Amino acid sequence: MNKFLLLISALALSSAVMAKLPAPSEEAKAKAAEAAAKTAHGNKVADFQLCKSREKVAAHYYKTAGKGKPASKEATPACADPGPYKPAEQAAVPAAAPVAAKPAGKG
Repeated sequence: MNKFLLLISALALSSAVMAKLPAPSEEAKAKAAEAAAKTAHGNKVADFQLCKSREKVAAHYYKTAGKGKPASKEATPACADPGPYKPAEQAAVPAAAPVAAKPAGKG
């Protein structure tokens, strides 16, 4: 009997999980895109910091150990600094159009 009740409750919960969610609003889509852009920039910064630390460790190794030659610069790409994060312009918000002044007319 307990197995039967457990099965019934599991089926009831699984049907609730399969319910379809509504489509996200434009604001939610914009927030998700902004969060993705911030994450991508953070990953670029982390890659840059890792590259710089590798170069520093390699330079120290070749300086102290003195064994072998340093690897050629052509073998590895240079570290590229991504710079500060710049948020994307809000394309959804229309810019206020400048109001043209009416020319002074006759009387």
